[in-house]
Amino acid sequence: MKKNLIFLGIETSCDETAASVVMSDKNGNAKILSNIVSSQINIHKPFGGIVPDLASKAHSERIDIIINKAITKSKISFKDIDGVATTSGPGLLVCLMVGMTAGKTIANFIKKPFYGINHLEGHALSAGISQKITYPYLLLLI
Repeated sequence: MKKNLIFLGIETSCDETAASVVMSDKNGNAKILSNIVSSQINIHKPFGGIVPDLASKAHSERIDIIINKAITKSKISFKDIDGVATTSGPGLLVCLMVGMTAGKTIANFIKKPFYGINHLEGHALSAGISQKITYPYLLLLI
C-alpha cells in the first residue's frame, strides 16, 4: 500500500521567504499542512523595486525561522519528511542560493532526496493542489 508522502518546500526566488509542508494522501491528493511566508515589502519600498543584495540578506536572516515555523505548524518533525523541494529558478540568483543551500543542507542531514523546482512550472502545476488537473489545460502565466 502506498504511504502518505510529506515534503518540505522552500521558496526564495525574489522578495518573499517561504516554507510549506505538504502531505499527499494515498490517492495522490495534496494537503497543505503549513504555509509560512515572510514578505520583504517594507525593506524594498524605499527603493521602488527589489534590491537583490538586500533580498538575499533578508532571506539569510529569516530562512531558519520560517522553516522551523513551517515544521512546528505542521505538527511533524524533520524525521517525518520524505523529501525537500526548493525553487531553483528562474529568480534572483543570490536569493535562490539561500533557499537551495538551506534545502540541500536539510535533505542531506535527514538523508532524504532533494528536488530543485522550476519556479514557473511550480506556478503552472499549483492548480493541482486543490483540484485534479485534466490535461491539456489552458494557463495564463504572467
